[in-house]
Amino acid sequence: MLPFDIKPEKAVLVGLVTGRQDEDKVNDYLDELEFLLETAGAIPDKRFVQRLPKPDPRSFVGAGKLQEIAEYVKAAGVDIVVFDDELSTSQTRNIEKELGCRVLDRPLLILDIFAKRARTTTARTQVELAQYQYLLPHLTHMWTHLEKQRGGIGMRGPGEKEIETDRRIIRDKIILLKEKLKDIDKQKVTQRKNRDEMIRVSLVGYTNAGKSTTMNLLSKSDVFAENKLFATLDTTVRKVVIENLPFLLTDTVGFIRKLPHNLVESFKSTLDEVREADLLLHVVDISHATFEEQVEIANQTLAEIGCADKPTIVVFNKIDAYSHVEKDPIDLAPATKENLTLEELKNTWMAKVNSPAIFISAKQKINIDEFRKLLYDEVKKLHVIRYPYTSFLY
Repeated sequence: MLPFDIKPEKAVLVGLVTGRQDEDKVNDYLDELEFLLETAGAIPDKRFVQRLPKPDPRSFVGAGKLQEIAEYVKAAGVDIVVFDDELSTSQTRNIEKELGCRVLDRPLLILDIFAKRARTTTARTQVELAQYQYLLPHLTHMWTHLEKQRGGIGMRGPGEKEIETDRRIIRDKIILLKEKLKDIDKQKVTQRKNRDEMIRVSLVGYTNAGKSTTMNLLSKSDVFAENKLFATLDTTVRKVVIENLPFLLTDTVGFIRKLPHNLVESFKSTLDEVREADLLLHVVDISHATFEEQVEIANQTLAEIGCADKPTIVVFNKIDAYSHVEKDPIDLAPATKENLTLEELKNTWMAKVNSPAIFISAKQKINIDEFRKLLYDEVKKLHVIRYPYTSFLY
């Protein structure tokens, strides 16, 4: 039950099949967008998908499809329409005029979830900066909302009542927030220096892959974890000891496709924990239908922040939820990923990744002893290099 009996908002999703993304990929993206909406507290109601060579510069989708959406919005009492790609200011304005309801794009929805889940001063400052950076080019359109002071998803703005249309004021606010983050960064650098004597291991990966559950398993702590996107925004550091070998384990914000650039920029100080780690645990949800693409997106994000070459253990998580379809023996076509057993998939990926890899279920505690042994061995290698005079201890 929401506070004060607020009725959850009903949402419609819109995606586009183009030369760059086929129908299967669009449906997968819309599955994720639906999950994002549920995380934000809305009720996904219906999807609209159109095939176009490229987005319509005026209204993203064609005039006929927009009219179809408008008729449904009116008939079904839809509160918000969410587009899976970023919209320009003029597109948003034109679409809202036709639909007569609030319109969001994926970046604004993600920003809203971040605003809802930010707990610490650092996270709140990072999200607020990203919101203002998003707001600046959309200012003309956004001000029409902010004047009306409405609530709801996508309206969790940074101090709506104080925002003025003057772009100079927004720019000044951005400058102040950047300065505040610089001060926070200095504090964090000092904190990290105080931990320099220990090997640092950082959990990375796509959002909802099970990083926080893995953190709880290894550190025997109680980091917040749930089956929602971006359950963790704030960096958590725990001391872990395996046998007689201590190290620091860090849990960080998850990655996602089409992550707003402003958020990546704002969360640089959080991602510094990844940059300065000695070893990465790349957690992958192997039960997800498109886990390979999620691995690719996580690797691209790691490359963007200069961490592509760090020592890494690939942790294929959620093997308890993995399922496959038996291939018809008469079918002579090559087997697809969906037809592979877990054992066949293991062999495929063990040969594909250059890093050490392990297949586990953090939730069901499957293969955890093997995981701890592998982690111990990799941390020990790093520890012996850094402190060769202590090698006799291990």
